[in-house]
Amino acid sequence: MSAFMLSLRAFWRHLNGDVAYERYLRHWHEHHAEQVSPLSRKAFFAAETRRKWHGVKRCC
Repeated sequence: MSAFMLSLRAFWRHLNGDVAYERYLRHWHEHHAEQVSPLSRKAFFAAETRRKWHGVKRCC
């Protein structure tokens, strides 16, 4: 694959959240693997959406 295509693929993965889910899985594996099972991709994105949009989002 060309360098342009690789950078485009990396950019797309960042935009659609694949990178965030992989980062979550790495953290889970390092810190929580013995305790609970990881969230599914769908549950992870639902939790992230709730976290981002829950509560007041203004300064005043």
